[in-house]
Amino acid sequence: MDRQSHPNFKDLQVWQKSLIFANQVIDLIENLNTDRKHYRLIEQLEASVTSVPMNIAEGKGRNSSKEFIRFLYIARGSLYETLTLLEIFKLREWISEQQFTELEESSSEIARMINGLIRSLARYL
Repeated sequence: MDRQSHPNFKDLQVWQKSLIFANQVIDLIENLNTDRKHYRLIEQLEASVTSVPMNIAEGKGRNSSKEFIRFLYIARGSLYETLTLLEIFKLREWISEQQFTELEESSSEIARMINGLIRSLARYL
């Protein structure tokens, strides 16, 4: 597939980074340091982390900057939900402090990118 034939949301750096972030969290989930499986929390983490790139893509596919901004806010909310769940996993010692810190740094970068994109789009409203 050449560069011109795919949807342009794939060109967004924030989408690319959030996709990588989602993949990292899913990898982490597959190797959780817990004998007891907390399926509801794990499913919620998978849902929130995958919601970030999905909402960026869906918003980019909408007809207006205003709608795109709305979906970017949803993506940012899902990112914060993910981070809160990761905090819980860290408190329960299912993930290490180092794993949490690395993911927190990635999520902060993604949040800054989402905020920058929102500001950029809002200038044209």
